[in-house]
This record gives sequence, structure tokens and C-alpha cells, in this order.
Amino acid sequence: MNYTAAQIAEITGSKVIGDASVTVKNISFDSRNLFAVQDRAFIAINTSQNSGEKYISDVLERGIRIIIAEHKTCDKEGITWILVENSVLFLQKLAKYHLKSFPDLKTVGITGSNGKTIVKEWLYQCIYNIFDTVKSPKSFNSQTGLPLSILQTGKKHEVGIFEAGISRPGEMAVLAAIFSPEIGVLTHIGTAHSANFSTESELIDEKLKFFKDSSVIIFNGDHPGIYDAVSLRYPDRKLVSYGLGPHNKLFVQSGWDNFSNEITVSYFDNVFKFNLSQKDEATLQNVLALIAVLKELQVSNEEIVQKLVGLKAIEMRLESVHGVRGNLVVNDSFNLDVDSLKIAFQFIKEYKKVKKVLILTDIIDVKEPPDQLYKEVAQLVNEQDFDRVYLVGSVITQYHALFQAKSYIYKDSADLIESQTLNHIEDSLILLKGARKFAIEKIKNLLELQKHDTVLEVNLNALLHNINIHKALLKPKTRMMAMVKAYSYGLGGYEIAEFLQHHHIDYLGVAYADEGMDLRKNGITTPIIVMNPEQHSYNAIIEYNLEPEIYSFRVLELFWNALNELGVDKQYPIHIKLETGMHRLGFKSEELMLLAEKLNTMNLKVASIFSHLSTSDMSDERDYALRQIEVFARSADVLINALGYRPILHILNSAGITSFTEYQFDMVRIGIGMVGISNDPAVKKQLQNAVVFKTVISQISHVKAGDSIGYSRRHIAGTDTRIATIPVGYADGIPRMIGNAKGFVSINGRLCPIVGNICMDMLMVDIGTLQVQEGSEVIIFNSKPTLEQFAEYCQTIPYEVLTSISRRVKRIYIKN
Repeated sequence: MNYTAAQIAEITGSKVIGDASVTVKNISFDSRNLFAVQDRAFIAINTSQNSGEKYISDVLERGIRIIIAEHKTCDKEGITWILVENSVLFLQKLAKYHLKSFPDLKTVGITGSNGKTIVKEWLYQCIYNIFDTVKSPKSFNSQTGLPLSILQTGKKHEVGIFEAGISRPGEMAVLAAIFSPEIGVLTHIGTAHSANFSTESELIDEKLKFFKDSSVIIFNGDHPGIYDAVSLRYPDRKLVSYGLGPHNKLFVQSGWDNFSNEITVSYFDNVFKFNLSQKDEATLQNVLALIAVLKELQVSNEEIVQKLVGLKAIEMRLESVHGVRGNLVVNDSFNLDVDSLKIAFQFIKEYKKVKKVLILTDIIDVKEPPDQLYKEVAQLVNEQDFDRVYLVGSVITQYHALFQAKSYIYKDSADLIESQTLNHIEDSLILLKGARKFAIEKIKNLLELQKHDTVLEVNLNALLHNINIHKALLKPKTRMMAMVKAYSYGLGGYEIAEFLQHHHIDYLGVAYADEGMDLRKNGITTPIIVMNPEQHSYNAIIEYNLEPEIYSFRVLELFWNALNELGVDKQYPIHIKLETGMHRLGFKSEELMLLAEKLNTMNLKVASIFSHLSTSDMSDERDYALRQIEVFARSADVLINALGYRPILHILNSAGITSFTEYQFDMVRIGIGMVGISNDPAVKKQLQNAVVFKTVISQISHVKAGDSIGYSRRHIAGTDTRIATIPVGYADGIPRMIGNAKGFVSINGRLCPIVGNICMDMLMVDIGTLQVQEGSEVIIFNSKPTLEQFAEYCQTIPYEVLTSISRRVKRIYIKN
């Protein structure tokens, strides 16, 4: 886009205050991920859950000079304001106008429950060097994401590929009013985002609204409901059904169930063959959708076959791992173009490392001439304040003078590794951004602190998704505290806290002061409550500005004495724990008046009053929980009246948020709910697995009937079989009790029993005739078995499973 503020105001019916001649080429909506400010406006999007206007002061400090908002929030000089009635409607109106400016643009729109982003990215891979193509970044497909995607369209573009995603009735009609594609694609319909629809038919009907102006509709015809619904609703359009069944216009004739054979497909009786490296049904269905679109774009069979052979996996994720010498390594070596470079720059904004280093290779397989391409790349890089930039390749190194940071040039990855200059990087964030041909994984391996086959993979997107699912149950002003005690339930310490802080969590909760100290040392500034303040830790609590839980008169007096000894004269924040029926810690009802008298003589500020439900996850003990809530509310009122002010009140944990939402008070505490665990079936359906514990097969052995396996010969093979040895044991957090067929792991999608006694560093699994190899992936828990199922094997709860995973297991943090 390229409009003046005056033009934008005229298009959208908005009002300009300030310089109406300023140019807007980009619009950002997330204050956390600003990576460039030139010709960029910030739009403060207001929703029922959040107001973007509270972040305006932050983006102004970072150099933004154009603000799009519903209200003018300050009078800072030099700022151009575009004032709108509704921020979301503004975006949608601007995008609709912008798209009409390109009547010759060939448009492809993709919707569905699963596969949208994969089909979009594969289609882009296939056509970007045939047509100048614009596409939705990442998974931008919502009421705001689709308009922002459309606004990227420029005069040079010949094809536009955009996603449309919905989560509730009524949303697709809004999106279709902005954009209804010429070629429409409906991918697999499943359970994703279906929670707000009463039936699958209702969901399908909503999806089909997207194609109101489409001349071609491509859809998965293996689903009878979809086949009938599309045929009935759009009989006058060109309908291209795809699938495995021969009733489809595009179907697989043979070869998909045999890895050694080519796949033969028929498209309107036109038959051709191709090879695929992966032949699972989901992949094949996505490939068929891709083929159908390519045919509509007049791509020949020969070109299609060539493109399919060259398809790259859509990783769509960035990994962050601990590096040597105190570095944090962010690996984004899956693909490389200007768009993915922007996404990576947004991603690293989440980290608080003062020093940043970029390793960047040649950008290959793009249509832009090098002079134009690397000038744009250098401008982007220069706005990120990198301390050092390592340029790798024969082309990008010719433009090193464009990069303002101290830069180093190397002909290839081997040249960089051999130079040993990477050994001089300390306490920095290192972003690896390289094309695949440069084998940047070798650089990653050199920089990593640990290299283990066994890893605990934490999906930060899923973590945030789960938080937002719980937030959706709350009132907009209800605060949320995230429990990060016990190494964030085993997920990692400051990495999780840093991510939560970036996403504006209100409070963090730790068990002990040293946990809070570590977070402060790593740049965490969010308020931190210490739930179990030990007597010897009071000085550290005060030094690191932590906020203690006070649960008895003894603790109150000791902490007050510590404040006086250190000469602290400010009103120090504390949190009062009430005993309401759990009989663990807390002030009892009869102690409240004396407590208030003491507090009123002390230079302390009660930041919150709280308690804990002992049966929030037990439906048969609901009455007991309600009695606890009643006691809490009554006791809190007594204390508030005696203090003369109202602190924050909170009693609900993860289970409480879903089971007793009406008693959310001023704040709730989320813990295991972040991981994807819930006792509420409707909520559980919407949550995502945030943690994967996985490893690989070290060795496969053939064992004869009667042979024994493992220490103490506890398992005797009943038949000839094959045993896989896995490099994980009780020192990694796998309890010995789940050996001897009490527990299972997943290999190649099949649950395989653990046999023999579990060793300190290894366990053995009976794989029978399963077709796997040494080095194949093993899932200890994820979706099969789930974390809950694995906890059942261990006769415990998910909390204990997670917190038992050894620190020696490498944590990897994934963000899509």
C-alpha cells in the first residue's frame, strides 16, 4: 500500500489531525513486534478483550509517528493521528478499497479447518517464479489478519493468495464482503475452531459463504456433507472436487499407499504421475488441492510434476535454544525471503538480550534483481540494531557496504565455521537466517550448548493460545497471574516468563525467592509473587523487588523487621493469604481484625487478598468449593473494610477459571491450563498440546522367544520380536514403575509397550514388526499418548510428570 493520511481518511471516512500529507506504506497492530518505523502507522485495535490504545505511548517512544486510533490519547508534537469510529471496521474498509485498485489481480482464497496455511505456502512455492505473487503472511486469516494481508498487495502483483479463518458464526460473511476469491479452495473440515458451532453442517454453511463471488470452487469431495452442500449451493459454478474417491473430479487412481510406487491421479480424465516423499493421507489431500489450483492457473502437467517433486516442508516455526557462552540461538533456517526475514525480526523482539547478532545468507530463488533486493534487506537489517552481521554467500557479500552494523563476509558456511570468529560471541541473541543450500544447521550445531536426542519441546504459540482460551471466559478487566514456579512446571524458567511478560501477563507466581531472583536477573520486570517466602530469603525478596505471600503473624512480623533493618521507607507490596477450608496456609476468619490493626500500623501495601480452592477440579465436590468461595468473599470484605482500601482479590486456579467463572473477582491464576490441561470437556476441546517430550531410537535388536530384557530379567519375550532401545530413563524423569508393559510410548503413530526395568539413562520398547529404523522419532507424550495418559501410567497427575523431567533434558522453544 502507498497512501497519504489524507487519502486514507477520505477512503474510510476518518479524520486526520496533524500532517495529512505523510505517507503510509505499512500498518502494524502489535506494539511488541515493531521491527521498522519508516512510513509505518500503528493501529490501536480495540476489542472486547483488549484496547490497543494503551500501547500508543510505547510505540511513540519507539519512533512511530502515525497513529490510527478511535481516540486521541496524547498531545505529543509531530504525530499524525487518523481517528476512526471502529478500528477493525476501518481496516476492513481500507482493505476492500485497496483490493479494488487491482482489477487484474488473479485471486485465490483458501479456507477450511486444517491445511489452509500449508496449501497456501506450497502454492506460493510453486508459482512465485511464474507469477509475481502476494500471500498472507504466517496464518493471517482473521477479521484483522485478512485485511492486513490484502493491504500488502502492490501494482507488480499478478496473483494474490489469501487465507480466511473463522471461529464463530457470522464472521465469514464479514470476510466475504471484503474479499471473495476468483478461485476458492475449501480444505479439510475438522474440529479446529468448531467449538462455537452447534453442528458440522452449520460450520460448513458458514465456510461456504466465502465463495459467493467465486467462479471456481475447489473442495474436498471425500466428505459427503461438503460434496452435497457445495453442489446444492453453487450449481452454476465450476466445481472441482478432489480426494481419494473416484467420484471426485481430481482423484488418486493408485500409488499413494505404497512408498515404492509413483502416484497416479486423474483430473477430469486427464491422467498423470508424480512422486512424493511423504504419502500420508493429510499430505496427499493438501497436494490434491494444490494440483487443482495449479490447473486453474494454467500450469502444465509437466510443470506441476516438477513443482511437486521440489516441494519443501512447511516448518513455519522458529526454534530458540541455549547456546554456548551465554548466547541464545534462534534458528530460522527453514526458508528465506524478505517476508520471512520480517517475521524473524518480529520474533526476536520478544527477547530482552541487549546484544544481537545476525547470520544471513544469500537469498535465492527470488525474482527481484540483486540491487533492489539487498538494498531492501539492508534497510530492514539496519533498523534492528544488530551489533554484528555475518554475511554468507557469493552475492550478499557484494553488498556488505549497505549494512551499518559491523559486518563480516564469508563465501559459505564452512568458511564461516573455519574462521572461528563465532567463538567470540558472548551473551548475545544470535539469529540464524539462511537458505537451505547453505546447510546453516551446521552453524546451529556449533553454537548450541547441548546436543541431545531427547528433548522437551515447548510450543509457545500453543501456550499463548491456551491462555487466550481461558481469558475469553473472563471479563475484559480481570487480571491474570501465570504460575511459573518449579521451573515453570518443568517447561523452563525465564524463557517462559519472558514470553509471558512480552504478552502482558499481569503477575507471575513463583514458589521461592531464588526463583524470582533468577527471573529478575534475566530481565523480567513483571510483578512477581513469592508464594512460600522463607525466613532467610526476606532480604533477597526486598533487594529484587519481589512481593511475598504473608500467611501468618509470625511471617508478617519477620518480614516487617527485615524491611526496617534495610531502611525501606516505601509502602512495600505484600499479598495476604486467607485460610478458607484447605487447611494449608493462611489467616483464619477470627484473626482478620487483629491482622488489619497490625497492617494499619505498618508501612505495607496489601496488593492482593487471595485463597486457594482445594476441589475446583472435582465436580462432585462443587458445594465444598462454593463454601470456600463464600468464606473467602466474606473474609475479604472484613479485611477491606478494616484496611480502608480494596486490594486485588483472587481465588481461582486453572480449573476454577472454567468451573467457577462467575467468581473470578479481580484476578485469576493460570498454571496447568497453559499446558493444555482442563477438567472441562468443552474447554479441553479448544486447548492445544503445548509440550512434546520426545527422543529417538538408539538401537533395534532382534530378540528370540524366551530371551530376557533388561536388569533383573523382569521381562521374558513370549515370541520372536524386535526391541528398540531409547536413550531416556529414570534420571530424565521416567519413573521405573511404568516398565514391564505398564507404560507405552508412540513410534510411527503406534503405541508400543515399555518392557523390562527402566534404566537410569535408557528404556526398552517392544516394536514387533513395526517398520521403523534406528534414529526414528519416539514420542513419550504429546497427543498419543497424551500427557494425561502418561500421568495415568505413572499413577500420578500431569503436574508431577512435568516437574519430574530432569534439567538435563534439553528444552526447545517453538514459535510458529
